[in-house]
Amino acid sequence: MGYLDNSSIIVDAILTKKGRELLSRQDGSFEITQFALADDEIDYTLYNENHPNGTAYYGEAIENLPLIEAIPNENNIMVSKLVTLPRGTTKIPVLSLQSTNINVGRSANFTITPNTLNFDTTVESEYSFTVADRRLIQQGSTSGGTGAATTRNIPFIGTALSQTFVGQSFTGTSLAGTTLFGSNAALATSIIIVGLDTGARATVTLTVRKNSSAGTTATAQARSSF
Repeated sequence: MGYLDNSSIIVDAILTKKGRELLSRQDGSFEITQFALADDEIDYTLYNENHPNGTAYYGEAIENLPLIEAIPNENNIMVSKLVTLPRGTTKIPVLSLQSTNINVGRSANFTITPNTLNFDTTVESEYSFTVADRRLIQQGSTSGGTGAATTRNIPFIGTALSQTFVGQSFTGTSLAGTTLFGSNAALATSIIIVGLDTGARATVTLTVRKNSSAGTTATAQARSSF
């Protein structure tokens, strides 16, 4: 983990393998078309309306905070993304889930179908579902949304631990073998769900039991905030 000197404006970016390939062509094919902003580093409790030097210094402590160096892990950076909501919005969108804890045996199916509350639009167009440890599911698929056609029925064949699926609901099948468990009776991972229109965010804990037949138990409905 590193920090950037905030005495000057710096853009610190990490390119993907594809991004580096496009940049190396030097033919204009490397073009940034979308970006997101976040305030992960900001501690708003440091805003001091009682600063002895007056209003210009209320946010001095916040402005002097260091910026976290870019890291290629979506679970640890850009967590608190900034979003634009319609003018006149009075309530922060939240996600409503059937459960925040899912317990399954090996080779068991489970489905997560989020719903966005406090959102003026009839339905959120899509959600991203990021499985922190992809090894715990042998297959995942999404339904609904514009990206479903490209993310349906994807087996785990890579080495990266996390993988993101996009759609309106996510269905996964837990791993079949026992090798990954070792001496552990169960393994757990998180599934981070983000509404792509509102930025509303929730986390589900998926626990896979080693010596258990297929089956699912889950907690009662819970709501997670923006």
